[in-house]
Parts: sequence; structure tokens; C-alpha cells
Amino acid sequence: MVSAVLRLLWAGLAAVALVAPAHAYIGPGAGFAAAGSVLVLLGTFLLAFAIILIWPFKAAIRMVTAPRRGKSKVKRVVIVGLDGFDPRKAREYMQAGRMPHLQRLAQEGTFAPLATACPSISPVAWSTFATGTDASRHNIYDFLTRDPCSYAPVLSSTDTKEIERTLNLGFAHVTIGHKHVHRPLQKSVPFWHYLGEARVWSSILRVPITFPPKPFKNGTLLSGMCVPDLKGTQGSFSFWSTRARPKDAHIGGQQYQITARKGVVKTHIHGPPGKDGPMTCPFTVDFTVDPQARKARFEIGGESCVVERGEYTPWMVVPFDGVQGIVRFCIQTWDGDDIGIYATPVNIDPNAPAMPISHPFVYSIYLAKTLGPFATLGLAEDTWALNERVIDEETFLKQAWIYCDERKAQLWNAIEKTDKGLVTCVFDTSDRVSHMFWRTLDPTHPANAGKEVERWKDVIPDTYARMDQLVGEVRAKLGDDPDTVLMVISDHGFGNFRRGVNLNTWLLQNGYLYLKEGHEISGDWFAQVDWSRTKAFTLGLTGLFLNRVGREKHGIVKRDEVAALAAELKAKLEALVDPQTGERAIREVFLTHEIHSGPYADTAPELMIGYFEGWRHSWDCATGAVTRQVFTDNTKSWSGDHCVDPRLVPGVFFCNRKLDTAPSLMDIAPTVLDLFGLQPPAHMQGKALWQDAAAPAQVKVRA
Repeated sequence: MVSAVLRLLWAGLAAVALVAPAHAYIGPGAGFAAAGSVLVLLGTFLLAFAIILIWPFKAAIRMVTAPRRGKSKVKRVVIVGLDGFDPRKAREYMQAGRMPHLQRLAQEGTFAPLATACPSISPVAWSTFATGTDASRHNIYDFLTRDPCSYAPVLSSTDTKEIERTLNLGFAHVTIGHKHVHRPLQKSVPFWHYLGEARVWSSILRVPITFPPKPFKNGTLLSGMCVPDLKGTQGSFSFWSTRARPKDAHIGGQQYQITARKGVVKTHIHGPPGKDGPMTCPFTVDFTVDPQARKARFEIGGESCVVERGEYTPWMVVPFDGVQGIVRFCIQTWDGDDIGIYATPVNIDPNAPAMPISHPFVYSIYLAKTLGPFATLGLAEDTWALNERVIDEETFLKQAWIYCDERKAQLWNAIEKTDKGLVTCVFDTSDRVSHMFWRTLDPTHPANAGKEVERWKDVIPDTYARMDQLVGEVRAKLGDDPDTVLMVISDHGFGNFRRGVNLNTWLLQNGYLYLKEGHEISGDWFAQVDWSRTKAFTLGLTGLFLNRVGREKHGIVKRDEVAALAAELKAKLEALVDPQTGERAIREVFLTHEIHSGPYADTAPELMIGYFEGWRHSWDCATGAVTRQVFTDNTKSWSGDHCVDPRLVPGVFFCNRKLDTAPSLMDIAPTVLDLFGLQPPAHMQGKALWQDAAAPAQVKVRA
């Protein structure tokens, strides 16, 4: 392990030496400040050198002061996360012979449904995986929550604030700029922090809600879901077309009209905000290279490559003023003068990260130098570009599998270098494909109108087969080591999403939400809501808030009214019937105070909506809009989902060890601690799945 640490450190130092310094100030919209001058680079060298010099002394001190632990039951634990892998589909495809490796793993060890979190949404579930606690203890209830002071949407996982950078001259403080500070909002402590305190190495790859990366001892981490793009958003693609953009178009990215002059397109890609507006970088696409073979040349920032229509370029560096990102281009349309060029969101360049995306900081640089550039955006697969038909299914799938292959290379690297300790890697492919192609499993799905179905009907079963092949490769690399425990898990399962439900509209129709005079509907983010009369509202994908006195800025629901109002809404919502089907849409409304008792339950939605399969918050409801209809068909390619009653969408649990009890996602953290000889801390709500009579020693970690 020591040699592995030193190899990583030296590789990081070599990588840092190749990083160009960044100088420009990045404005508020970007969500970060770029690194400073050559002094920063020099400081990095000196710091790294100091770490090497003092390492033997720190190691000696840790040998004496590190927490004592019991004897490890294993040498290594490897956890492969397959986001959204559904147990019903897994069983179906194993029986059909599509997944021989997982079938063998189930026969030799365990296959069981894995109880998910409530609500059953990825940021909540993976936070439960990491901490061994429910949402009221780790503080993540959705992707989005509301700012109680403004009712505006905010990211649940990260708080970003702008602060002044000052120079202390003794007699005065001089402002020399600004920077953005990211503060993680996930509470509790990820279980690998406890392992690190006990000198157990951990390699953590792309576990969701690990941004910004929290430092911990004895390990590396590459952040996952909620890492922003270089613009500071959660993923804004770009699209250039010779067609004029419709005035009312809303594509979830940026669209520009272009003209090809003598077969050449010259335009710009937009980056993070600077002092005078968005930074830009010019690029050129030459369509005269080989028009018969539909090949064109892309040139940007001194790099160039030739690709066919429908193929992605390699990652290309996009230099802005003092900071750089990476992007892949794809010619989506090329029919005479009809040209459409798609670009992925501008990812933070792992070779020269403009903000920390890994722990230690140099880890992303090490991976990029060793394995090549890779996607760093938390939600990398561009589901919204497919939703808005900016790209087609083939282009989306190519992108998804590119990212999957990048992740595999990172996992192989971690397994090779971690002969003792923990390796955890989460793959998003199964989730993203299920979201976008579930319609093909249902010939009557509203989203099939105007789209191909037959061509894509095997995409989901083929994806499960490819994930099975991945597991087979993992097992081959691990060999038959009896001291290695392999777990293959998912955070939740999947189901159909045919109908959207706008609960804000229902609240309006039933006298719980009011609009300002003269308005019958409201745009995104409660644009026309009258808070002086509104008792309840919703945004995001799972919860319903009460407008409470003392919590929300314009709250009107008093503390002694909360319980009765929540019970009243629960009863009425559970009776809500979809007029198209004549069926109830909501299986159960969960009252947060009845199922969660942690310290953050009071800031959470008072009600969490457990839909039946087939229904979910509508797209307008998720953005705080108030529309004319409560129920609408879901016509987007995003046709599968899991934001329903959590009991309907458990995850999967495969393991190379036998298990006789029903596992829960909450059990994984205490189980891993127990396997390495540590007693799980008292606040963890899960149980260790395999326990010996002799209790392991307890370890405490500084939060």
C-alpha cells in the first residue's frame, strides 16, 4: 500500500508539472474561481515536496495514535454500483440467458432485492449508501430544494457562495478579486472516512453526491453526480444549426444559427462567465475534406481531427481566457446545406481542473495522464439533448458507452492498485439508458408517438447484458481470492412513466395554492404565486412543502396547524384519480415526521409522494410551474423513472457470499466497516449483514 501511495504521489507531481496556470477571474455564474498564477504552481510543488518529507514522521505517529480495530474478516471489498439496475428485469434477463455472469454470481453467492431509500431518487439513495442513514440524517431529499428565503430553486447537495479575496497589508485589507466557495450540504460521514481513520485504503470512483470532494485519510476519490460543467451548470449542451431556431423553442441548452461559407463553418463555443460576459472560444468545421464519405475536420485551440457524420470527436481542449475545458463534437445532421453540430457540455478538464473534482486534487490529473481525458460532469450522459431531439438515439447511445468505457478503465486502474482495502465504482449507464428507452418496452407509451420503436426495442436488455459482461470482467480480474468480497448493487429499480401529475395545479384547484390577481397559470419557479395566501407547494421530483411560519419567508401555516394540514393533504392526495385511466395515481403519501426522525427532517418536505408505477411529478410540476391540467401524457424520451413508492422499485444486491437476510441499501456502510474489523458508529441505522460473535473495535472520526 505504501508503494501504491508513493506511485500515486509521484504521478501526481509529474502531472502537476504539465498543467498550464489559469489567470482569469471567473464570474458568479460559473460557480468557481480559476486557479491563480505561477506562484500557485510553485506552491503546489513545495507542498507536495513537504508532504514527501514529513510522510515518514506522520506514518510513525499514525501507527501510535490511529484507532485500533479488530481483525479484518476480508482483505478487500469491491463494490460495483449499477445505477438503476432493476431486480425484476435482472431476474427476467437471467432466466432468458442474457446475463450468465450475474446468474453464476447469484448461484454461488446471493441475489436479492435491495430495499432503497425514501424517497427513491439517486441523490438520496447514494447518500444513504455512503452514510448508512436516512435522508433526515444526511440531509439530501431530492436534486433540488427551495431557498426558504426566496422560494427559488437551489441544488440540494452543494451551497455555492461568492466571497472576496483580500490581501492583508497590516494597515489595510485590499480586495484583489472574488472566488466561489463550494460547501457540501450532505451531512453525516461517508463510511470510507471511518476506514481511512483506521488505515484502511479506499478508492472511490464516481459515487453520486461526492462533490465537492471531502478530504479523508488513506484514499482517493473522483467526484460523481453534481459536479458542474465549466459554465457552472449541471450540463448545458450546445447546438449549431443552419436552420433558424423557433422563437418559442426551449431545448435545455444553447442553440445558434450558423452559415456554411464554401463548405466551412466558423463559429464560437461559449464558456464560463468572465468580466465582460461569457468567454468564447472559436472553432472551425471544414466540410470539404471528404463530402462523399461525409467526413469533416474540426479545429479548436490548436487541435484538429477528422470524423464522419454521426461519430464523436475525441475529447478536445477548449481554451478560454486562463481556464480550459474539454468537449466532444458530433455532426448530427449533414444533408446538403442542412447542417447540425452538437457539442457536449464543456466539461471541467481533468488534466487541468479549474476546481477540485477529486481527492487529492491531483488524482484527476493522475487519471487523465494515465488513462486519457474523461467526462467529469456529474450527469454526463446528455439525456436532455435527446429529450429535446437535438440528438437522436444512436448519438445518445454512442455517448453513453464512451463514458462507460472511460469508467471501466478507471475501475481497472483502481483494482490493480488496491490489493487491500475498498474499491467502489458507480456506473450510470444502466440508469440513463433505462430513463430514455423504457418507452420501447411499452408499445402504447405516449412517448412513442413520432419516434422509432422497433429499432430500439432491445436496447435495455442489451444494456443489462453489457453490464453483466462488465461484472464478468471484474470477477476475472479479482480471480478466486476468498479474501475478496464482491458486491454488485443498485440504488433503486425502475418502472414506467406514462403520466405526469402537476400537484401545484391540484393545490391551486383545491384552495391550497393561490396565484396573483389576474393570473390563471404560472411559469417556472413559482413566478406568479401569491405567497401571502399559499399553504402548500412543490418543486423537484418527490416532495411537497408546507408554507410554514418561521421557516419560509412568507409562511402562513402555524406550527400547531402543520400536523392537521399534512394529514388532510395526505388523505385527499391518496384519493386522487387520473381521469384518463380511472385509477388512483398515488399509492401512499409519506408524512416525513412519521418515518424520519433525524435532525434535518424539519427542513425537509412535510409530505413525500409515493406514486403508483406509471405516474410521477410532471415536468412542469418539477420546476414549480402551475399549469391548466393536473394530469398530462409524458411524451418525452425520458419515459422510465423510479420516483414512486420506494417499495415498488428496490435495487439489486448480488454478492459472492451467501446471505440469508433481506438487505437494505442502508446496510452497506455498516457491513463494509464490520468486514474490516470496525464497529459501525451508533448513528448508522443499517445493520452489518455478516456478523461474528466477537464485536470489532469502535472507531471515531472527526466530522
